[in-house]
Amino acid sequence: MTIKAVVLLSGGLDSSTAAAQAIADGYQPIALSFRYGQKHERELMAAVQIAKHLGIQEHFTVDIDMAQWGGSALTDRAIGVPTEGTSPDVIPVTYVPGRNTVFLAIALSLAEAKGAETIYLGINAVDYSGYPDCRPEYLEAYQKLANLSSKVGIEGKAPRLVAPLIMDSKVDIVRRALQLNVPIAQTWSCYQGGEKPCGVCDSCRIRDRALIEAGRPDLATCRN
Repeated sequence: MTIKAVVLLSGGLDSSTAAAQAIADGYQPIALSFRYGQKHERELMAAVQIAKHLGIQEHFTVDIDMAQWGGSALTDRAIGVPTEGTSPDVIPVTYVPGRNTVFLAIALSLAEAKGAETIYLGINAVDYSGYPDCRPEYLEAYQKLANLSSKVGIEGKAPRLVAPLIMDSKVDIVRRALQLNVPIAQTWSCYQGGEKPCGVCDSCRIRDRALIEAGRPDLATCRN
C-alpha cells in the first residue's frame, strides 16, 4: 500500500532535500509549491525540475499574492534584498510575514484531500536567518493546530508535520543532499529576481559557504 506525503517544494536546496528524504523514508510525495509574489519566482522553475528528477507525479502550484501588502524584501519592490549578512539578534527583512503559516494551512488541506499521512517541509532552525516560523516550537504548536482543525484530526489521524532538516547545519544539509542524490545544481536559493544567482545575497552566501565546506565548491551558487 502506497503511503502519501505532501512535500513543500520551493525549488531551493533545503526543500528539495526534504522531498528526497520523504522518498527515502518510503513515501509517495505530492509536491506543493507557491507563487506568492516573490521576486525570485525563478525558484518555481527549479521546483518543476526537481520534482521531475525525483519522479514526483503530482505537483501543485498555488497562487497567493503576498506582494499585495509586501512587508518583506522578498515580496516588496521598495525593500532591497540585503547583502551584508545576518545578525543573530535581528530578524532580517527577508522574513515574509505569515508565509509558513499560510503554506502549512494549505498543505494540511491538500494532505487531507489526498489522504496523505505526513507533511514534509525543509525549515531549519540552525542556518535559518532568524525566521521565527522555522523553529521547533513553531512546528510543535502547528502540529497541535493540525490535530484540532480538521476531520482527520478529530479522528486522531491528522498529518504529521516532519522537518527532517530542522536541526541540521547547512553543511549537514549539503551532505545529506549529496547522499540522497539531489541535483544540487538545479536547485535555486538566490533571493534576487535575476536569471542567474547573484552570489551575494544572504541565501547565496550561506549556501556557498556550506558547499565549499562540504568539499563541493564546483556547485557554489555563484558558479551556477
